[in-house]
Amino acid sequence: MRLTVNGRATEVDADPAQPLLWVLRETLGLPGTKYGCGIALCGACTVHVDGRAARACALPVGSLAGMNVTTIEGLATGEKLHVVQQAWIDEDVAQCGYCQAGMIMAAADLLAREPRPSDAQIDAAIGNLCRCGTQMRVRRAIHRAAALAAGGRA
Repeated sequence: MRLTVNGRATEVDADPAQPLLWVLRETLGLPGTKYGCGIALCGACTVHVDGRAARACALPVGSLAGMNVTTIEGLATGEKLHVVQQAWIDEDVAQCGYCQAGMIMAAADLLAREPRPSDAQIDAAIGNLCRCGTQMRVRRAIHRAAALAAGGRA
């Protein structure tokens, strides 16, 4: 089947029922998308499908033919980090870092839909689990990213 992953059209030879997560990691060699729970609850596997956040562990790759998939590896533009990635660094969000790719993808989706989210909107949209307890830094980073995207200073 043909998928577009991170802007590149690619042919994937996989069982259509195989979860996208494993196609990304094992077939395409994109390890940034993480396995967390396997039942679409934790968010470690969050990617964008046609511009919207989706949990890759629960998406059969066969349902994605012709769609655009963006992983954490494809979020930056060349050497320029996405504003959310830069804000994550600026706010020193990550501790262990395991869940961070999924959180960054969820935050990028939120900001694409809501350029200036409130704390309540952030809390509602970022349902990713983080055992390290960095949720307050995540919230600060999303506000910083919103300001950076608007051309302001964070």
